[in-house]
Amino acid sequence: MKPTRIVLADDHAIVRSGIRLMLERIPGVEIVAEARDGQEALEMIRKHQPDIFVTDIAMPFLNGIEAARRIQQEFSHVRVLILSMYGTEEHVRQAMNAGISGYVLKESAPGELEIALRALSEGRTYLSPPVSQKIVRDYRKKIRQRENPIDSLTSRQREILQMLAESHSAKEIAQKLNISYKTVENHRTEIMERLHIHDLPGLVRFAIRHGMVSPDN
Repeated sequence: MKPTRIVLADDHAIVRSGIRLMLERIPGVEIVAEARDGQEALEMIRKHQPDIFVTDIAMPFLNGIEAARRIQQEFSHVRVLILSMYGTEEHVRQAMNAGISGYVLKESAPGELEIALRALSEGRTYLSPPVSQKIVRDYRKKIRQRENPIDSLTSRQREILQMLAESHSAKEIAQKLNISYKTVENHRTEIMERLHIHDLPGLVRFAIRHGMVSPDN
């Protein structure tokens, strides 16, 4: 089989040598060049056209994330694997935005590096478990920030909102739900306050937009 050709970048010579030794023990892997910084890495990638670029984040002149971003713009076929001690949500987010295909923490077991390289060489992505957890937390955080305004209503308020949008009067709703007219009015006021909508046509539009009622009703 054709070997997986790799350019390796790390600004610490001892660390780089250790990583190289680990990589060379993996069958089917060939280190075609090493770099001490991001600028040198770009030169090596232009020269050798590797399959995978393995890089640290913190490097002089051009950090690993910025190098990854430029590589994706210039050599989209080169897959980038971040191998770093930094695993904060901000580092992970920036790396993902730069188009990296893998992210392995330096504290990981050596075997994880081989798993990551196999994944990338097969066109898949790989994230160390702690990194994956950060991605999931970040996703959930964004979901909460984009929380559907309809979720701010109680089940009773959603029920009343739907009936209002279906052109039922407050009196009809009170009779249907076996509650007082005043309770319906109080709910309607609370619905408007929570949704920041101040008239009945606005409530109808909101209900249609969120699929509570059909525009044809």
